[in-house]
Amino acid sequence: MLTLIALPLYVLAETGSPAATGLTGAVAAVPMVLGGALGGVLVDRIGYRRASVLADVVSGLTVAAVPLLDATVGLPFWALLGLVFASGLLDTPGQTARNALLPEAATAAGVPLERAVGWYEASERGARLIGAPAAGLLVATLGALPVLALDAVTFAVSALVVTVLVPRALRAATPTDPGGAGYWREFAAGVRFLTREPLLRAVVLLVLVTNFFDATKSNVLLPVVADRELGGATAFGLLVGAMGGGALAGSLVFSAVGHRLPRRATLVTAFALAGAPPFWALAAAPPLPWIVAVFALSGFAAGAINPLLGAVELERVPAHLRARVFGVIGAGCWAGMPLGALAAGVAVDGFGTTPVLLTVGGCYLLVVLTPLLGGPWRTMDHPTTPTRPTRTPAPVP
Repeated sequence: MLTLIALPLYVLAETGSPAATGLTGAVAAVPMVLGGALGGVLVDRIGYRRASVLADVVSGLTVAAVPLLDATVGLPFWALLGLVFASGLLDTPGQTARNALLPEAATAAGVPLERAVGWYEASERGARLIGAPAAGLLVATLGALPVLALDAVTFAVSALVVTVLVPRALRAATPTDPGGAGYWREFAAGVRFLTREPLLRAVVLLVLVTNFFDATKSNVLLPVVADRELGGATAFGLLVGAMGGGALAGSLVFSAVGHRLPRRATLVTAFALAGAPPFWALAAAPPLPWIVAVFALSGFAAGAINPLLGAVELERVPAHLRARVFGVIGAGCWAGMPLGALAAGVAVDGFGTTPVLLTVGGCYLLVVLTPLLGGPWRTMDHPTTPTRPTRTPAPVP
């Protein structure tokens, strides 16, 4: 959240260009796709816990390099793009590793999987609630570069927390492929599994498109509107925090009752309320408190989306394929984000923010209604559990 607020405002301040801001967002998203697609096999090989720690260490070093270089030898725009790319390359495999541990963590804790995923999402949403407004205030008072330096410290804290508090014995019940299968053969196994699962394919396609739209907002439209019309970094952080706070509440509510709700109807309702309204609120330009309220309500609806889809994925993917399949799923879901950020920057330069906000919001609403058409979405309310996780005391090397 600190980087999400500080980085686009830093680029806007240095270049004054929405297109350059969009390009930065695109470069930040590309390694998410590559790391997700190619990193899952590595996560399976080196272990979930170790992969999480390694990803945080590398990301912390690259984020710290931005203020350090700017303050010493200087930081040209191309070098900034390189650091942004490097920072995201292992970040996605680290997230994949933490996701892959959830079924075993749920089993160890003795809670339903939906509840565990809801708690996990709630912790992320809580970080948005706290981190985004704090980042906005810090950028407004100290500038973007000190905030990036602070974010580098948080990566170190994250690595330390996982090292100390996540048990080494927490691992998937089924071992990874025996026999020393090659990297590309293991990668192909993850792709092959995904292509044979109609519901998971439909999930990836839907989230790919909605993430394209979300990237236009988070990487370009929201920071530009906040900078030009709402007062700058403080408003930017407040809006992101409002959506994060709403999502925190939504995740907690879903963790308590989500396993009792019809999944398809819940997903469509949540996406419809979370997707288009923030775009239209920014386009209508009411007073800031009204926009904050819309973002908070939309965030509440969004709080159910990731736990719901996460539970569906965890139920359908065998334990020994989990990291590589999740990596491919993540890559597919994030593939539209670089294009979304880049397209939004160009569109805002050419047409202005209001037409782009109205158009993207309308398209968003139409897309998220497609699960109502049926097809593989009909199977969403009928969970399948090919590999029910069990607790294993054997230590991870």
